[in-house]
Amino acid sequence: MFEITFILFGLIIGSFLNVLIYRLPLNISIINPKFSNCPKCKNTIKWYENIPVISYIFLKAKCSNCNVKISFIYPIVEILTSLVTLFVLNKFGLNINSFIILSLFYVLIVLSFIDFEYKAVPDYLLLIILMLSLFIDNINYISMLIFAGGFILLDFVLTFYIQNIKSKITSNDDLLNQRALGEGDIPIVAIIGGMLSLKLAIAAVFIASITALLPSLYNMYKKNEIETPFIPFLALGLFITYIFDTNIISIMDNF
Repeated sequence: MFEITFILFGLIIGSFLNVLIYRLPLNISIINPKFSNCPKCKNTIKWYENIPVISYIFLKAKCSNCNVKISFIYPIVEILTSLVTLFVLNKFGLNINSFIILSLFYVLIVLSFIDFEYKAVPDYLLLIILMLSLFIDNINYISMLIFAGGFILLDFVLTFYIQNIKSKITSNDDLLNQRALGEGDIPIVAIIGGMLSLKLAIAAVFIASITALLPSLYNMYKKNEIETPFIPFLALGLFITYIFDTNIISIMDNF
């Protein structure tokens, strides 16, 4: 019974996160307009057309007014938020710490999908997750600083290689201003270091790197010059290791 409640709650929150993902990068108020509009025809979306997942299915992924296709991102965000809610509340129970953790992962979902779309994220959202992480039980502040510092040094070395060596080898002037890691990656890495043990933090970054490699290889195969955002994969690595910590440690100990 509780699981159904968690799922429904997650779907509702996911619907709200979709509003944030769409409006925040465009600097549109999340309060006004009160009701969402179709991005194409600007027709106001009725309440029964805005039921998470269900409306998407019954509308056949099209606007009821202009028939423009509705992005599949909307139900994905709602389902993903629902699953995150279910796993977190099942693992940690109903308490203040659980809702702080949930809030952090909700913001990470918003950051991830904004990063997918724009390859950049609002700084204030990064500040929000940093502030939220400080209130999580057993957060390790020293590890946060160490992990963040380590990645800043790694970024310096890799960026030097890309700009000064790889650019000359490939004769690609576009690489002269390219950085290895985005500035938004560092706060996420700091949170990974603070929320997880050293072993799990390394595992989280490893999972993020492997999963990020897949779309990068695909883009190389298709010869698409598309920058792969790293925040979504860092968030995925953090979630997997944080929720399935004992399983991850057992797998690592067997190697």
